[in-house]
Amino acid sequence: MTEMVRLIEPLIPALRRYARALLRDRAAADDLVQDCLERAIGRWHQRRADREPRAWIFAILHNLAMTRLRRISSRPRPVAVEDVGEGDLANPASQEDGLRYRDLVSALSRLPDEQRTVLLLVCVEELSYAEAARVLDVPIGTVMSRLSRARERLHKEISDTPRPESAHPHLRRVK
Repeated sequence: MTEMVRLIEPLIPALRRYARALLRDRAAADDLVQDCLERAIGRWHQRRADREPRAWIFAILHNLAMTRLRRISSRPRPVAVEDVGEGDLANPASQEDGLRYRDLVSALSRLPDEQRTVLLLVCVEELSYAEAARVLDVPIGTVMSRLSRARERLHKEISDTPRPESAHPHLRRVK
């Protein structure tokens, strides 16, 4: 039991980040992590002892999240005002940083699920390609191609975002 706690406990912050990025709802993400931990502890004997448990636990979380996302209707879920804002950032951002952050989050949310999940696992949670492949149950080459397409699309969307003054073409500058 002590070994299990020692291996699982450091993963909880990363699991919460990944769950929040997938579900975009803090309470639902916390519930998902709780369910994931419950399943991991209950099935600890089923994991491969010769491998680190990180990819196995992320796979449990990912599979639970995908099951929940399939069940959710297509209409957007309301978000409480107190759950949104600068409280999620370590340091308050300048206005320009806030706009870049908003554009990045928006572009990330427009990525197809399979590209967004690979990008989050590899770039944010720092899983290796092999670990991400085990989490998603796909070949490593698929992880690499999805990651490449995700990075390319994200870069294109961010670099194509209009500048603030061109965001309102019906306004004109008066001297």
